[in-house]
Amino acid sequence: MSKVSNEVGARHPPGARYLQEFGKAVPRERGDFTWVYLWGAPLRIMHWIAALCIVALVISGLYVGRPYFATTGEASSHFLMGKFRFVHFTAAAVIVMTGIVRVYWLFAGNAFERFPALFPMSPRNMQSMFKVMRTYFNFQTQEQPHFVGHNPLAQWAYTSVYLMMTIMVITGFTLYGQSAPTGFFYHLFGWVPGLMGGLQIVRLVHHALTWAFLIFVPIHIYLAIRADYVERAGIVSSIITGGRFVASDDEFEDIDLAAGKSRPWPKE
Repeated sequence: MSKVSNEVGARHPPGARYLQEFGKAVPRERGDFTWVYLWGAPLRIMHWIAALCIVALVISGLYVGRPYFATTGEASSHFLMGKFRFVHFTAAAVIVMTGIVRVYWLFAGNAFERFPALFPMSPRNMQSMFKVMRTYFNFQTQEQPHFVGHNPLAQWAYTSVYLMMTIMVITGFTLYGQSAPTGFFYHLFGWVPGLMGGLQIVRLVHHALTWAFLIFVPIHIYLAIRADYVERAGIVSSIITGGRFVASDDEFEDIDLAAGKSRPWPKE
């Protein structure tokens, strides 16, 4: 079957036309499609666990850092700060365990999930990244290179999130260790304050990165929804089902549909 164009100008409407069509029902595209499996079940589960943990960590962390409401009565009767700290530490422990599994999955996952995919540094990928950045500003999405998985710009964003999360974990456990100067975490992360210039800097970095996550999350949600609406990319559904349908006659940078082989980050 051949692919049939829809009334809104197919899958990549230019900016002006996109604005005209904004809010209207999206016609269903018909034609030949190929299902591409991208994200394994472990990665999808880790994604949603991490999302819940980040929400819990931000809410509880901001309260622990500076309580934004107070209760009346004896502190021992409601133990509010203790409960927030418990939520914060529990969510931190869960996200660390999730991170350990993610490290394992960097070596056991498919080509879209493995370690090389975190660093799209080849000249071709860097060129694609700047093309994607340009189309994000001018809405000329027909100029955007096609990727089945993450495009290089998105991948670098997620790699940065992994880095931020690592720093959050290190600084968080450093602060946690201060409550027990003879404890395990105090000794394990005792080198961090000296490296960063003092305990107050550790606290500042931990707090500042919390706000970095608060900025990242809405941008992440916006771009995922935008990709689904403007590019018909199925990004949101792929993190639930594991894959997405793509037009069989489209060309992609990271997979050869005809050969059925992925080529996530070409070297040339």
